[in-house]
Amino acid sequence: MFTHRTVLLTEAVDGLNLQPAGIYVDCTYGRGGHSRLILSRLGPTGRLIAFDRDPQAVADAKTIDDPRFQIVHEGFSSFDSALDALGIAQVDGVLMDLGVSSPQIDEAERGFSFRFNAPLDMRMDTTRGQTAAEWLATAQEADIAEVIRDYGEERFAKQVASAIVAARALEPVLTTGQLAKIVATAVRTREPGQDPATRTFQAVRIYINRELEELALTLPQAFKRLRRGGRLSVIAFHSLEDRIVKRFMADAATADKLPSRLPVRAADIGEAPLKLVGKPVRASKTEVDENPRARSAILRIAERSAAPMPVQK
Repeated sequence: MFTHRTVLLTEAVDGLNLQPAGIYVDCTYGRGGHSRLILSRLGPTGRLIAFDRDPQAVADAKTIDDPRFQIVHEGFSSFDSALDALGIAQVDGVLMDLGVSSPQIDEAERGFSFRFNAPLDMRMDTTRGQTAAEWLATAQEADIAEVIRDYGEERFAKQVASAIVAARALEPVLTTGQLAKIVATAVRTREPGQDPATRTFQAVRIYINRELEELALTLPQAFKRLRRGGRLSVIAFHSLEDRIVKRFMADAATADKLPSRLPVRAADIGEAPLKLVGKPVRASKTEVDENPRARSAILRIAERSAAPMPVQK
């Protein structure tokens, strides 16, 4: 049985530059690896708020008997409203460990993996929302193709969508095994060692859980709440989410853009509201050898400066 290992555990928490009396947010509790390490470094007046929309993750979080800790059963795009409800105006750091968690992948009944034949669910929050099977049963072929192309970067997206629509006309596509077989008939070639269904399963999962939209909505909220010197520490696992993180941090770390030939000194432009901290961090060879799922992880860290937030246009 696979044992859950938190990816880039110490690197992500070290990146927060924790202050013992600070207030921190773990946007993706998972199985609590980052949260427990943060709590171990906080003093008696420190505070940690964690988010997770997975009921099993929330149940795990409730086993932490610590008055400094609170779990919020919501997606992290509810960042502002949740913190308002808790009476928290600003925080000293925010950690985001993106994507699907190992327990979600390894529990067959969740329907995230083509390694098991199970109900085609894929919801991170099993208490609400549309399942993957429900969406595939009614979605237009063009919409299915668009999702698989954009979120899975699958070059055979049209063929896969066509195959799904043809298959569902014969019988409902209700299991992961059915979907994997359908995709295998449509994907003619694949990278060595990669299952033909990999990209399609990723795409459908991202769509069902609105993962990229959640991320894009949350980054500005987290940024707005950071105190001066507060850190944003984000781990991404694929290029789509990392692109959003990289672009957001780069834009916020760039002072006002002026024409290159304008006679203005750099010192007069002012400080950017966010400062990048170090270079992107990847898992060590040792960590990847012990946990192959760490291979694609990339950690980016940024720090809030004293500069005012830019006006939204």
